[in-house]
Amino acid sequence: MLHEHGVGGRWAARAPLGSPVGVGGPRGSMLIEGTARGWFLAGDETAIPAIRRLLAELSTASPHGAGLVLIEVPDEAHRPVIEAPPGAELRWVHRGAAPAGSALVAAVDALTSEDRPAPTADPAEVFAFIAAEHTIVKPGRALVLDRWGLDPDRVVVKGYWRRGEDEYHAPH
Repeated sequence: MLHEHGVGGRWAARAPLGSPVGVGGPRGSMLIEGTARGWFLAGDETAIPAIRRLLAELSTASPHGAGLVLIEVPDEAHRPVIEAPPGAELRWVHRGAAPAGSALVAAVDALTSEDRPAPTADPAEVFAFIAAEHTIVKPGRALVLDRWGLDPDRVVVKGYWRRGEDEYHAPH
């Protein structure tokens, strides 16, 4: 599927077949250091590559950790294959015709302290990554910092994109 908006989409729409493309990452700020007894990963389709990478990292670095993964997609037909390690609970959030990000926001808002992965672990031993449409930022931070009390140094919450803004670039 080609999205003909944004810098990358416009380039892809005009690039001749066989044009080289480079992909960089992850940035140093996205690397997990140490082990995590618990982890929470949430995102929409734009976050799936990062979630896959983090799941692979966490399954190696923290093989006995417990995790919760929420991924928003339009419907069951749009679910990609996700390899979840033992101890991971993968929950799909279907938005149907609702605006992208809205179902994930509702799912995050509905989580309670009982949903926190590794509830008996020190909050400093739990890692969280949340990335989706920009409206996820406030509810994501409210969940992991306020309700779950996680260490801000072990939390990444970002709006990868903003509805209606083709040129939006998430801050670092």
